[in-house]
This record gives sequence, C-alpha cells and structure tokens, in this order.
Amino acid sequence: MTRTRTATKRIGAALAAAGAAFALSLGGASVADAKIQQVCVNNGGNEPAGQQDSCNGNGLDQKGKNPAGHFPPGHN
Repeated sequence: MTRTRTATKRIGAALAAAGAAFALSLGGASVADAKIQQVCVNNGGNEPAGQQDSCNGNGLDQKGKNPAGHFPPGHN
C-alpha cells in the first residue's frame, strides 16, 4: 500500500510540474511586445498639445518613449 501511495504522489507531482511549465510557457509569449515609439517633445521635456505635423523646428525634438512613459537612455 505504501508503494502505491508513493507512486501516486510521484505521478501527481510530475503532472503538476508539467502543467506549471506549460502554463508559464503560454504566459510569457506576449511579453516582448514593448516597443519604443518616437514622440515630439518641447524644450521642457513635455509633449506639446495637439497633433504635430513634424518634430523639426519651433523648439521641438523627436525622442523615443517606451510604454511606461519614460525616455530610455541610449535611444534618444
């Protein structure tokens, strides 16, 4: 009876580990979608109101902004 119970625990643990590995592989598939977008910023570092035709001139500069709203170093 002890052998059967031990075997059942081992099979259950193996199935749980396989299920957890499968669930984690599905969950991590969409993580790499974060893209850096180019936005116009003024001299104060803020985005100007309204849609801008171009970022050149009038004190505007084009910088890269990540989805968290920050300007990452090395991309500007």
